[in-house]
Amino acid sequence: MPQAPKQPVAEKENLHPRNAHRQGYDFKKLIKTTPELAPFVKLNEHNTLSINFSDAEAVKMLNKALLLQYYNIKDWDIPEGYLCPPVPGRADYIHYIADLLAETNNGTVPTGKKMKILDIGIGANCIYPAIGTSVYGWQFVGVDIDPIAIRSARNIINVNDQLRGQVLLRQQTNRHNIFKGIVLSKEGFDVTICNPPFHASTLEAQLASVNKWNKLDANGKQKSQLNFGGQKKELWYPGGEAAFIKLMVEQSVLVAQQCLWFTTLVSKKDTLPGVYKAIKKAGAVDVRTISMSQGQKTSRIVAWTFFDEPGRKEWAETWWR
Repeated sequence: MPQAPKQPVAEKENLHPRNAHRQGYDFKKLIKTTPELAPFVKLNEHNTLSINFSDAEAVKMLNKALLLQYYNIKDWDIPEGYLCPPVPGRADYIHYIADLLAETNNGTVPTGKKMKILDIGIGANCIYPAIGTSVYGWQFVGVDIDPIAIRSARNIINVNDQLRGQVLLRQQTNRHNIFKGIVLSKEGFDVTICNPPFHASTLEAQLASVNKWNKLDANGKQKSQLNFGGQKKELWYPGGEAAFIKLMVEQSVLVAQQCLWFTTLVSKKDTLPGVYKAIKKAGAVDVRTISMSQGQKTSRIVAWTFFDEPGRKEWAETWWR
């Protein structure tokens, strides 16, 4: 008699304590809420239900199921070829940002519509607003340079009541600007978030993607078909993440008094020294580095602010009351 499939029970202790995905994926429950996931779920070599994570369609369906079950996001979809980010890792970013904001609120995470988050590169997936509105009730302004990504994000917003009125979209028309033309006069943001393009060229992005999927191939065979999510604007920028983040830091000075905290993901450890140098040159008064890990992947959030402690307290009293 075949052995009954096991469900994952080991807690993912590397995820944030408030992360809803610490217990792993309960595929039986996910299939109940999203039956379309069922064809992609199979027993793996450990007799555990799972999906083929090198199958872009399977990963997209898993995201759709997770967003519905945990965040009440209905009819989530993205155009073919666009970035399909792992939900647990994106949730971690949101939770760690919440902890950062709690420091200025006597240790309590500030929630509700009074909180305004600027998402640089919202993408077609609209993932950070989907999580942040559901868990903390925050408002978001999502920015992207790609009109197709903006259109996709708008579709997700329009079919979800919790996002309508909570998420505004703005298209950046100048690839050399990050905050200019986006942050309006007399407008304030409590935190900016960003998942910057990692690679320095299309070729580098393609090679990294091939290596990624080869590692995920259960048979150890090289795949002939290039299979990855992400358009060129999402995956690469001249000079890679180091150049993009340096530009972001330099331009954060322009809106230094309109944003309490600026933050970004940093994928490569080698990028950090240049980021710290740029932040010091910009004149930030406080810098934080928050480590995150999911599986074998390690990344970090770098945050900087131009407000000292009294200034942060004044910000909270002005904007959060």
